Amino acid sequence: MSNPASTKEQAVIKTAYGDMTVAFWPDVAPKTVENFKKLAREGFYDGTAFHRIIKGFMIQGGCPNTKVGARGMPGTGDPGYKVKAEFNEKAHVKGVLSMARSSHPDSAGCQFFICHGDARFLDRQYTAFGALVKGEDVLEKLANVPTKSGGGGEKSTPIDRVAVESITIVAA
Repeated sequence: MSNPASTKEQAVIKTAYGDMTVAFWPDVAPKTVENFKKLAREGFYDGTAFHRIIKGFMIQGGCPNTKVGARGMPGTGDPGYKVKAEFNEKAHVKGVLSMARSSHPDSAGCQFFICHGDARFLDRQYTAFGALVKGEDVLEKLANVPTKSGGGGEKSTPIDRVAVESITIVAA
């Protein structure tokens, strides 16, 4: 059961490009929402970076390996556990917040992405758990950060670090 108060909270993602505010969908992804809020409250996301940016698709962050001085390849870190997928009927469209994962459906832990365009091919395969309610201009700025190949051929690694200064849970 989700705490009824959880519907009254939002996340403020603070970046050097400005702030984005996300409203949660605890009705369709209660465990995912609670996990994200727990990690945010613990300061887990503070000092991470958006390590994968694909204009027209999404911006991805939340990996602990993106913190300054961290070891490990960006995009491969987790909080030390996995969260069971909560696939739902919410559409992956611009502004939607969803959990990143590996090929295994239940492999999400802390990494998330915000859709920059229509990504309906992800529907019911990734856990959508919220959407931007403020800061679409910041999403646009982040999606337009110049990128380079990160070694795997995909040109999605930001040339300059795109830091997540903090993610704060606030009353809606």
